[in-house]
Amino acid sequence: MAPVVELADVTIVRGGATLVDKITWTIDEADRWVVIGPNGAGKTTLLQVLSANLHPTSGYASILDEVLGAVDVFELRPRIGVTSAALADRIPRSESVGNVIVSAAYAVVGRWQEGYEVDDFRRAGELMRQMRIEHLGKRTFGTLSEGERKRVQIARALMTDPELLLLDEPAAGLDLAGRESLVDTLGEIVADEYSPATVLVTHHLEEIPPGMTHALLLKGGHVTAAGPIDEVLTDEHLSATFDLPLTVTRTDGRWSARAARHHPERVQEG
Repeated sequence: MAPVVELADVTIVRGGATLVDKITWTIDEADRWVVIGPNGAGKTTLLQVLSANLHPTSGYASILDEVLGAVDVFELRPRIGVTSAALADRIPRSESVGNVIVSAAYAVVGRWQEGYEVDDFRRAGELMRQMRIEHLGKRTFGTLSEGERKRVQIARALMTDPELLLLDEPAAGLDLAGRESLVDTLGEIVADEYSPATVLVTHHLEEIPPGMTHALLLKGGHVTAAGPIDEVLTDEHLSATFDLPLTVTRTDGRWSARAARHHPERVQEG
């Protein structure tokens, strides 16, 4: 079976600036990747390539066995589920939650004159129950809390039963309770053997749900480390990626990082 994503020496240059540089990366069907790096590392740019919204300046990019530059992206994109702040900004605040989710079947934002089947509404209902938002179906998107909006976006991303799921900072802006609740739900999604290959972008290790299998670290558009998550999320790799001495811990499947503290030896009085 072909990889879900295959990048070879992918470089993106915009306005004379190199945003990502010679990235080679393979994602298989059962993989759940987390992408971590500081601001400006190239994370969002890389996700735009994976979502078929940005073509490489040079290099080779195959998404779902289709080569960017040689495929109709309007046929490819519905096979990819995406959540991002940019997409959330395009959702009409007056649109009902139910319509926000079901309209993904036509890859549109905002319901107009599309004709939907009974199965479409059934699928949307199932996803609302899975994301614990079934009580919000008739609410408008603009009246929701940030945590509720995140859940609606994930349900929408799953609406077409995608072959690739891209989550761009899904927990950003949430308070502690909202983050923990969402991470728990994401853990259920990635643990499901029928869930698609998943890529989650975050700044914070605390937002990584249990069940993620691989990690890719970015710094200045370059990959600093990539591979099985236990081998990548180490003190050494994270410290090099963020230019800060860090101590990484993992407890009950959850990751965290904090600045390393150096304790000078106490001077004994004579």
